[in-house]
Amino acid sequence: MNIPFIILIIFGLFIFLSSFFTVKQQTSVIIERFGKFLSVRTSGLQLKIPMIDRIAGRVNLKIQQLDVIIETKTKDNVFVKLKVSVQFMVIKETVYDAFYKLEYPHDQITSYVFDVVRAEVPKLKLDDVFERKDDIAIAVKRELNEAMTTYGYTIINTLVTDIDPDIQVKNAMNRINAADREKTVAEFEAEASRIRIVAKAKAEAESKRLQGQGIADQRREIARGLVESVDVLNKVGINSQEASALIVVTQHYDTLQAIGADANSNLILLPNSPQAGSDMLNNMVASFSASNQVGEMMKKNNKKVKPKTDIKPDYETPETPEATE
Repeated sequence: MNIPFIILIIFGLFIFLSSFFTVKQQTSVIIERFGKFLSVRTSGLQLKIPMIDRIAGRVNLKIQQLDVIIETKTKDNVFVKLKVSVQFMVIKETVYDAFYKLEYPHDQITSYVFDVVRAEVPKLKLDDVFERKDDIAIAVKRELNEAMTTYGYTIINTLVTDIDPDIQVKNAMNRINAADREKTVAEFEAEASRIRIVAKAKAEAESKRLQGQGIADQRREIARGLVESVDVLNKVGINSQEASALIVVTQHYDTLQAIGADANSNLILLPNSPQAGSDMLNNMVASFSASNQVGEMMKKNNKKVKPKTDIKPDYETPETPEATE
């Protein structure tokens, strides 16, 4: 076996093996013949003519994600960074357009995202950017779909995954949030304090009412006891005035005795001289006598004033026809 024959066999084996190639799942292969598009091959074992056909490229049919970070300004002049995640894929039926019409799809998508975000965000205030981030994502998806469908791409979804304002603005927002929460806490504490004060006032009012009722009942029983005491003294020949004076003096001395029995008491009863009881009794007797005299004088005055019962009218009653006859 000579060397040229061996070289021929090796070359033939190489040609045979290069005629076959495999395509992975979710991948398409572009075949060109002499630099011209020939066909699109899908997954599996494929055949091509060696030295004539060549693999021009492979197109990924899986869903891909591109993260784009954009810095822009809001309507209230706050600079903010947004992270937009774009999920896209090549349409299986338009692999030719995706391969030949667009060379750098990532750059193309990034440009459209920048354009849409910088057109939408400056219309919104910072708070609205957080609240309407879904609207921004929908606007980006709509614009990208209109542009990228021409190149054989479809946009699966767009997400605004991060909104990062300037650090000073972020700190100010945190202070505002903290102040608002402190305000809420103060309002709740004030309301709780008001409830406690109202409850305490109601309890004190109820206590005063019950205390007043108890005092009234006590005085009622004291009055009933005084009436019974006066009745007992009247039965032994002591009139009502003398009995009342005797009871008052007795209570005066009982009070002095109760005050003196408490060693820690700092209460002083005035007057507290030895002749205070007799002076009180004399004053009461004098006041009773004066009140009796006043009552007698009022009775005499009432007797002198007599009511006029025979008042005649200042006109005469006309006679009737029967009386004139």
